[in-house]
Amino acid sequence: MYTLRDLDVDVIIVHGPAGCGFMASRMLEETGVRVVTTAMKNDDLIFGGSESLISTLRIAEEKFRPTVMAVVGTCSSMIIGEDMESAIRQSGVSAKAFAVDCNGCMDNNTEGAIRAIDSAYRAGLISIEEKLRQSMLMTAATEMEMRSGMASRDYLSPVKGPTKLLVCRKIARSLKDGKKIACVMLAKKELAYRFSDIFLALKDAQSALGGKLFFIGNLRTDVGLPRIRGYAKTIIDEMSKKGVRLNDVVGGLDEYAIIGQTMREKVDAFEPDLTIIVGIPHGYPGYSTNDILITDQPRQLANYLSKGYDFAVGEISSHSMVMNTKNIIPLETGDTLREVIKEFV
Repeated sequence: MYTLRDLDVDVIIVHGPAGCGFMASRMLEETGVRVVTTAMKNDDLIFGGSESLISTLRIAEEKFRPTVMAVVGTCSSMIIGEDMESAIRQSGVSAKAFAVDCNGCMDNNTEGAIRAIDSAYRAGLISIEEKLRQSMLMTAATEMEMRSGMASRDYLSPVKGPTKLLVCRKIARSLKDGKKIACVMLAKKELAYRFSDIFLALKDAQSALGGKLFFIGNLRTDVGLPRIRGYAKTIIDEMSKKGVRLNDVVGGLDEYAIIGQTMREKVDAFEPDLTIIVGIPHGYPGYSTNDILITDQPRQLANYLSKGYDFAVGEISSHSMVMNTKNIIPLETGDTLREVIKEFV
């Protein structure tokens, strides 16, 4: 469903019980995507739910006047073998509409995204090149998580982590001593709206304390699905207006799983005394216990801390904050650094 959002689908119809759309719709509708369900009942599981789907397609077109609609399968509709494409044809809707044959019992969570990409390609929304690129990126993301992310552990209890004062004092002290700091942003899609605040906060700190900075991030504006490219452009433009520019840009906001080594090589050439990695730090190879890691996932934070990365902090609830934003949202770490500056001036 999030991949369909990135494809600028106007309406997503979840073909299943009403509860299947509950959590997802609350988040996605913040971004302007309309999410409805066919509200399948017990009888639909016995006699089929095609009439419910046909009716919902017609109602959604009349109510929202969409250009593109997508129908997403659920456990209920897929177990009984619903032919969603047939129902779409029978509905007679004029909007471009296509089905994503997926359900909650599939293997890796990227499998649904890959199926959404395949369906979008068949519907003519993207090129074969972008279809293949997206499938490669999703596969790489799964492999990265299994290798070093949350999927590499059996169970992780969520944690809030240590106070941000420790890491911010470490940053301020380094700048005050004239040291070199590299800041790497490996952000996943819309979360860049929050993680990019670290660049602004570091620039404020450098202006007050000195030191040398090297900024690198995955903010290419010419790759990725439509909405993803838009995120990168908006962030770059806002940072530019505030006098902050990246020293280097590597990859787009959907390429976090494949660009870490290239970023590492560019950072190594700068020879920093301290490295800050925000977003998905485990996508950056060879990060050390001296590095500062900033993530949004409480379980990922637990993963880092359990491995001895004592300078790891969490920006909890970031995902809900960025869903409907068009601007950079301050990090707690960034605001803490702005306050800490006063101790060192």
